[in-house]
Amino acid sequence: GTIKSMYKNELANAAGVSRRTFIKWLRTDKEFLEKHNCFVTDKIFPPVVVKYLIEKYVIEYNFIFLHKIYNYE
Repeated sequence: GTIKSMYKNELANAAGVSRRTFIKWLRTDKEFLEKHNCFVTDKIFPPVVVKYLIEKYVIEYNFIFLHKIYNYE
């Protein structure tokens, strides 16, 4: 399956932190985000950014979460 775009709130929830904390984390990724025309303030992130954030922050790969971000067609 392919990773989908995800809301910042969804990523924060999956990481088990508040939106505020997640924004603090994202500030350290400013360069990467800007390279992909994204900003810390964005509500939604494209797949390439989602993949990076999942890998960097080891966001829970639990089954429910996988179902949410992957297409099982």
